[in-house]
Amino acid sequence: MQPRRPRRRPIQRELRPNGPLVYERLSDPILVRRAKDGDRRALAALCERHAPRVEKLAAHLLRDPEDARDAAQESLAKLVVRIAQFRGEAAFATWLHRLVVNTCKDVAQAKLARRAEPLVEDLRVAREGDPVAALTSAETRRELGRCLAELPPAQATVVALKDAFDLGFEEISSATGLPVGTAKCYAHRGRNGLRERLSA
Repeated sequence: MQPRRPRRRPIQRELRPNGPLVYERLSDPILVRRAKDGDRRALAALCERHAPRVEKLAAHLLRDPEDARDAAQESLAKLVVRIAQFRGEAAFATWLHRLVVNTCKDVAQAKLARRAEPLVEDLRVAREGDPVAALTSAETRRELGRCLAELPPAQATVVALKDAFDLGFEEISSATGLPVGTAKCYAHRGRNGLRERLSA
């Protein structure tokens, strides 16, 4: 009589723990679907995941580093605004690639148009605002963008969400997955870093 073989235990699939959802591990299609449904953290995860590729592509297409940086930031801004328009007919990376290419073309064409414009002295009195102040403000924003890009990504994200989009720390925590205390700390450090760079 042959000895009985031990019964094999059924293979159990590993279930996701009941803890918080790890957005960084989700695939692009899932993040896109959640972002289109209004999930800010999914949208933030998409931007953070694809930001390096966007910056690399913009730097490849545009020779001027400043233009490339502006185009990359504008592309990510368009991603946030136009995510609802993504229909899934192509891969998300393909759709984003087209968006970045088109944005770079727009930036390049705008730069060419500025170069082609004749410099005609305008003797009219400004009715609203001060042209010198407007120019100074534009230069300040450009310098601010450069300094912001030099900050650690997490600090830059928190400062941008807080100061540019006027989000509260609870909303920033929800969008980035950072604890509220950490978000406040990053905002403080990021602002100090900006002050140091702007005053240098």
